[in-house]
Amino acid sequence: MPQQWPAAAIARTILDGFDNYREHFRQITDGARERFEKALWQQIQSAAAARINLYEEKVSEVTVRLHEAFTDDVLLDVSLWPLVKSAYIGLIDPRFDDELSETWYNSIFCSLFSHDLISDGCMFIHTTRPSLRAHERAAQTRIYRPDGHLSGLLARIFEDYRFDVPYADLSGDLARLQAQLRESLPDWVCKDPQLQVELFSPVLYRNKGAYLVGRIFTQDEQWPLVIPLLHREGHGIEIDALITDEADVSIIFSFTRSYFMVDVPVPAEFVGFLKRILPGKHVAELYTSIGFYKHGKSEFYRALINHLASTDDRFIMAPGVRGMVMSVFTLPGFNTVFKIIKDRFSPSKSVDRATVIEKYRLVKSVDRVGRLADTQEFSDFRFPLSKFEPECLAELLEVAPSTVSLEGDTVLVRHCWTERRMTPLNLYLENANDAQVREALDDYGLAIKQLAAANIFPGDMLLKNFGVTRHGRVVFYDYDEITFLTEANFRHIPPPRFPEDEMSSEPWYSIGPHDVFPEEFPPFLFADIGQRRLFNQLHGELYDADYWKGLQDAIRAGKVIDVFPYRRKGREQAIV
Repeated sequence: MPQQWPAAAIARTILDGFDNYREHFRQITDGARERFEKALWQQIQSAAAARINLYEEKVSEVTVRLHEAFTDDVLLDVSLWPLVKSAYIGLIDPRFDDELSETWYNSIFCSLFSHDLISDGCMFIHTTRPSLRAHERAAQTRIYRPDGHLSGLLARIFEDYRFDVPYADLSGDLARLQAQLRESLPDWVCKDPQLQVELFSPVLYRNKGAYLVGRIFTQDEQWPLVIPLLHREGHGIEIDALITDEADVSIIFSFTRSYFMVDVPVPAEFVGFLKRILPGKHVAELYTSIGFYKHGKSEFYRALINHLASTDDRFIMAPGVRGMVMSVFTLPGFNTVFKIIKDRFSPSKSVDRATVIEKYRLVKSVDRVGRLADTQEFSDFRFPLSKFEPECLAELLEVAPSTVSLEGDTVLVRHCWTERRMTPLNLYLENANDAQVREALDDYGLAIKQLAAANIFPGDMLLKNFGVTRHGRVVFYDYDEITFLTEANFRHIPPPRFPEDEMSSEPWYSIGPHDVFPEEFPPFLFADIGQRRLFNQLHGELYDADYWKGLQDAIRAGKVIDVFPYRRKGREQAIV
């Protein structure tokens, strides 16, 4: 049997599986508008989790199908796979989602073969997709010109973006947006006859919001533009804000947010559009932000290997207090940390390796509300030995020999997670002035409250487990004790039975495995008395078990609490 026939048949089976995955992905995504219009908030959360889990489910289905259709001596003959790759390239060349199909192929290959067989001859370590494609089409955008009247421009936008639910107060919203636009931009811009607004035609949906995304531009300058919409049940749709600040728009597309649902027939086209308005974002993060997190992982890996090949950067241990469960290393010139599970945990930790893995995977599927760092899980990273500082490698080999090993001139990391690198909050506070300390502690309290509103209890809330992003936001990143808020049992400390109880080194009351006593938080969280007092002024309710119980009651009653990814001028930031 000529080798070309099974190679072509295997390639077709892989691509058919990709088409099946894309169709199911599209069906979930296309339901976003109806869920928004009908205020089906709990269904939105379920759909987001289902779409994340869909990828691995469909990879497993295709792997089974390949084993059923081909004998192992054919399917698992790695020498055949350069022909499979070549046949696959021919199949995907005309597609508009060809870069995603390469990542899909890689996932199938890795499900069949050991990672030590990975090579660019058999799979797409480097993309074969040209940066400019002959089949690329004009962007799916709408252009608006003011023709001397900003009010008319805004009115035309919302004539085009209509829903089955009416706007609650369109004229009032338009007047407010016009005022915000004039306040946000220099005076000359609004008078420039060449001023234009370009919006991506499909609406983006996430959690309880819908978003119009685009840019405002003149001949010489441009500003990003995001207009969030809210559905107030019983009142209609409200145009909530107009955002033109690049930092604020960047936060909306942050690695700490859940993924948008948006119809993007040509993903590279939309990512290119986003990249033009957010030049500081890496394409990996932009792909991930719209739900293509596996391709985001591919783009991240390519950026990593290119960085290692083109710089003298070497891995070092990440700054901060050493973890009791995870060991963390980083590349100084690459804005990422690599986290591996230690072979032995601190005696104070009651979790095991399987539980830690479960907790980190949980974070992928929950609403991160801008307060949990997204992670990517990798297996069998291979790095040149020369890329490690000796002290870093020695520590990794000591604390995690089952995960990190030497193979000649190669360091094998069998399992790790990557996260965006941030400044640990405890280190940030050490070097902050009074105003920065107050702002960071206020945001730290908001982070805890907003996580709780999303039914997430961090467990270990020590300052060292939170980081500060480049935008000054406080984000939780240590997940080994994370749990659903509704699974914790918040209690008041019972009054002492006798005066001697208060002098005892042991508690006079029983403590269950899920019991949490918020009254114990202050000395646990803050060694610094001044910070402890300041936090009590800012967020003292976090020390009251009744506050936490109230949130639990709201969540159990089915309430999905608002947490906004942008500043709302003159409005509440979150209902907590």
